[in-house]
Formats: sequence, structure tokens, C-alpha cells
Amino acid sequence: MRSVFLLSLLTVFVSAINISPHIRHEHRRDLPSGWNVVRRAPPTSTLPLRIGLAQPNLDQLEKHLLDVSHPDSPNYGQHWTPAKIAETFRPSQESVDAVREWLALEGVDASRMKLSKTGGWLEATVSVKEAEALLRTQYSVYEHEETGTQHIACGSAYHLPEHVSKHVELVTPTLHFDVKLKRDTGEGFNKRTAGPGFAKSIGKPGSGVVNPKTTGRINIKSIFQELSQCDQFITPNCIRALYDYVYVPLAPKKNSYGIVEYTPQAYLASDLDLFFKNFSKSQVGERPTLVGIDGGVVQTTDTGFDFNGESNLDLQFGMSLVGKSQPVTLYQVGDLPQGASFNNLLDALDGTFCTFEGGDDPSQDGIYPDPLPGGFTGAAQCGIVKPANVISTSYGYNEADLTPAYTARQCAEYGKLGLMGVTVLYSSGDNGVAGNGGLCLNPDGTQTRSGKIFNPSFPGGCPFVTSVGATQVNPGAKVTDPESACMQVIFSGGGFSNYFAIPEYQKTAVKTYLTKFSPPFSHDLWNATGTARAFPDLSANGANYVVAVNGQFSRVFGTSASSPVIGAILTAINDARLVIGKRPIGFINPTIYSPRFARAFNDITTGTNPGCGTDGFAATTGWDPVTGLGTPNFAKLLVEWLLLP
Repeated sequence: MRSVFLLSLLTVFVSAINISPHIRHEHRRDLPSGWNVVRRAPPTSTLPLRIGLAQPNLDQLEKHLLDVSHPDSPNYGQHWTPAKIAETFRPSQESVDAVREWLALEGVDASRMKLSKTGGWLEATVSVKEAEALLRTQYSVYEHEETGTQHIACGSAYHLPEHVSKHVELVTPTLHFDVKLKRDTGEGFNKRTAGPGFAKSIGKPGSGVVNPKTTGRINIKSIFQELSQCDQFITPNCIRALYDYVYVPLAPKKNSYGIVEYTPQAYLASDLDLFFKNFSKSQVGERPTLVGIDGGVVQTTDTGFDFNGESNLDLQFGMSLVGKSQPVTLYQVGDLPQGASFNNLLDALDGTFCTFEGGDDPSQDGIYPDPLPGGFTGAAQCGIVKPANVISTSYGYNEADLTPAYTARQCAEYGKLGLMGVTVLYSSGDNGVAGNGGLCLNPDGTQTRSGKIFNPSFPGGCPFVTSVGATQVNPGAKVTDPESACMQVIFSGGGFSNYFAIPEYQKTAVKTYLTKFSPPFSHDLWNATGTARAFPDLSANGANYVVAVNGQFSRVFGTSASSPVIGAILTAINDARLVIGKRPIGFINPTIYSPRFARAFNDITTGTNPGCGTDGFAATTGWDPVTGLGTPNFAKLLVEWLLLP
């Protein structure tokens, strides 16, 4: 009788699965710029279908972050351990079972299913034909018109049974085009057609991400009075003068500062010494501590500004500003043949991310071991290093390049790093309200240079990172005069996300801005709802940097410069706190937006960030979507942070 009863229950359960209708789980309005369908995917081809399981408690992530990051919280600075984070956000057995049972009912036997070690991904080896039936979609091969890169993806949407959908965050490969493009630059990298599984590095020239700009070489002998020429040449002393930044590290062995680069971007040792010789003599011969991730190397084969400008800029200013005694860690990500993505970096910082929170997708990320000639032959490196207290990255995408589900999953990982006490900085972009490459959105979601709709950036628009915009010393002005938003060569990226809701810590500042300084644009050009994450959060100078590149000095511009400068300043604040037995500042956004920090920034009230056929937003009193809260006043920030627990 008992067996009959159990069989009846099982029959009811299976029937419930059978009648659960499919609903749209993810969709996109159009293809990313440059991609075209070339043919249907062969139905018998094998797909490594990966199903990202829903993470419980993600809706509480902001609450948890505020608890350890808001200055008024009794738990300020009580950062979580990686083990506590993994346990809190581990998918439930109910989610695992629901997806397994659905796949089995559709004819995928257990031998073709595999649960990742941390329980976040359920992987199934299926044919294209099976995947199309499972997801009620159609797969095609797409090709990029400039590079010949090929990528397999489904149509404009995919679907899941309603009872399964609530247990799943995303499925790959499906809609995501986070493929890193490589162009023939004439400097050592040739076009190569790549199938699924060949990731393209965001470090390769021409990839469309945030990169510094240059107006060419300068004669170092023309810089004869540094502080009187900061409107023409930004040096470390100019930064110190602008932001009242004077500090000698007292606890460097307890502290850490990480700067991220993506192969083949690389510094030249001779350029470091040339820069130090002129601006920080005691550091001649000093080098960053290299952490090579997935075969990351400081290559010296391909040189020139496109290969050395970014890394030289970041390290020369980052290292000189923190000083000789404070080690700087260089996270060099990706091998030469294949390259890497943001996810590969996150793998190394948090071991659970490799298979759990965003993982490595063959269509998007560097997959290791790399079978290409000269590739990294080891396994993907997961949790190989404790994250630095401050991590600065000067790269970014257009938000519209990626699907909302993909960006949400990666953004959550930045939030978890914040829970661990890590400050994560990203450049806000160099094209004002337009995206990388000057691309703007069209009503159908496509990105073109003729588009009119503002195109926000990512990860700068993630609420769990600190987004850094750019300012300038105005031509003819003194270093003691107020700066303006950067309007030389580049424009500070800023605006309102189309994917992320406004975080609690930012609501008052954004409401004040929208009430007092309502932008004069039609609401169909930007996210004018007042409920969107706004960026940047703060700024630093981004114009006229003096950088040694390939044995010569060049004048460099970009939020690429602003982010490592902010990183150096925050590293000094961490040092001061560690000296007196306090913890690193961690995720800073709830703190810097709080009333007690209102006077610790230099408010920027002039300049705009043009783009998409408009003048962009205008810098105003208080927070604005051009320069954020303003530029740092180190002395005031130091006092306020030392007063916190």
C-alpha cells in the first residue's frame, strides 16, 4: 500500500512538470554591433550547456553590504570570510533537483549531467537539436564583420518551464556576446577565425574597451616647473597638490594594492625606471609584484602605445603615489594566445567563482588548459591569491554589450568581494554619455555611432563597484584652482544604468540632483525614471598625464588614469587605519555618500560629458552624473575614516 501511495505521488509530481508551461527567461532586442548570422548551427553539434542555478539570499546582498560598510552600522568593518559568503549564497538542493528532473524528463540521462563542485552550475552535454527543444529557441553561428570571429548563440530569447525558471539565473551558451574581439593591428596580431571556446582578450588593441588616449610625445625638458604647469603636464606632484595628498606608509607589510592588466597589455621595465628617474628617484629599479593569472605574462614582443600605454600609466602613477615602501601587486590576466576576461580575474580572487558564480563560459571566457600553441597548459587558476585591499581596473564594456542576467551575476561577485573587505574600482568610460567607440543606442537596442540614446558602461554601472570619472585642470588655471569635468581629448563617462536599480546609499544624492538640476533631455534618451543606478561615484584628474612609453614621454588622457590614482589614495587610508589596529575600508560607496563625508570631496561644478549628439550632463553642486561626488581631499577623508570603527 505504501509503495502504491509513493507511486501516486510521483505520478502527480511528474504530471506537474509535464504541464508547466515554458516562459521567456532571457531576451535581447537585437544583436551587438558588428555581429551577423551566417548559418544555422548544425543540429548534431555538441553544446556544453551550462545552467547557472539561482543563488539564495542575493536579494539580501545590498543589505549585508550596508551592514558592514555603512558608517552608522554597528557592524562597520566586520567583513565576512570567504567561507561564510560561499555558504550564504550556495544554491539550494531544491534548485538542483528541479533542474535535474526537468532535464531527465526531456531525455537527458544522468550520465550527461554534472554538478559543479560548489553546486552553482549544472552542466549537461547535449546536441544543438536537444538544446533547441529544451529552451524553445534556435541556435545559429554568428560572425563578426570586422574580425571574422565566429560565435554560437541562440535567437532573441530562450525559454524555460515556469517551475524551473525560478531556480535558474542564466543558461549558456545562449544570448551572451561577451566575446573579446581581436583586430589586425599590424603590430604582431593577425586575424584568426575562432569557434566557440576561443575567448578574445579585452587587453588586445582595438577591442573596444576603455583605453587611454594620447596626443603624442612631449619633451620632458619642457617640464621645468611642475606645479606651475599642471594645466599642461600632470605629474605625481600635481596629484599630491590637487588632492592634499601627502603620506608615508607605516604598515606596508599589512596592506595591499592591486592593479589589473590584461595580456598583451604590458609595462616595460625600462619605462618604469625612466619615469622614476624623473619623478620618484628612490624607486628606480622597483617593480610590481607579479601575479600571473592563467598564464598572464608581461610580454615584450609587441610594443608601442597600444600595448604599453595602459599598463605603464597605471603602474607609474600607482606605484609612485603609494611610495617606495608599499608593494603593488600586478594582476596580469590571460596567456598570449587566448587572453582572458573579467571572469578569469574573478576566478583567481574567489575560488568559488570558477564553477559557481559566473564561471568560465567557453563562448565568453578564457578556458584553460589552453590547447593553442604556446598556451597556458595548467588548469584554470581558482582562488590562487588573497584579494588586495584595493583593486583598480581601467577597462570596461558598454552595458548593452551584455545581457542583464550576465551583468547581474558578475555584479553580485563584486558585491561579495565588498563583503570580504575589498575596494573594487572601475573606470567610468571616456566617451561621456556615449559608449566605447562613441556608440549610442537606437530604439531597437542596437549600438551605432548615429544612435541618439545614452549608452551606459559596465562594470562602472554595477552598484557594488566604485565608478571613477575624470576631471581636468583647466587650461591656464593654477593647480590650486577648482578643476572641471574633463573635456580635453576624452569626456568623463557618466549617466544612469539601464540594467541596475538605484542602491539605497545613493538615493538621496540622486534625488537631489534630479530635483534641483533636472537634465534638459527628452526622457526617451536616458533612463529618467529616478530609480536607476547612477555613476560615477567620484573622480580624479584624467588629462595631460606625463607617462613614459617606449623610451619617450607621452601626454595621456583617460579615466584609465583616474582609477589608479584613486586606488593609491585609498591604499594610503587603509595603511593609516591598519597602523592603529582598524580594518581596511572595504566597499566605500555607503560611506562616501553619507552626510559625514559630504565635505571631504572637492565639488566639481563646471564642465559636461558630451555624447550621442548632445552636450551630455552638466557638473553641478553636489553629486552629478559627470564627476560624481567630486575629487578627493585626502586630508579630510583620512580624518573621517580614522574616526570610524
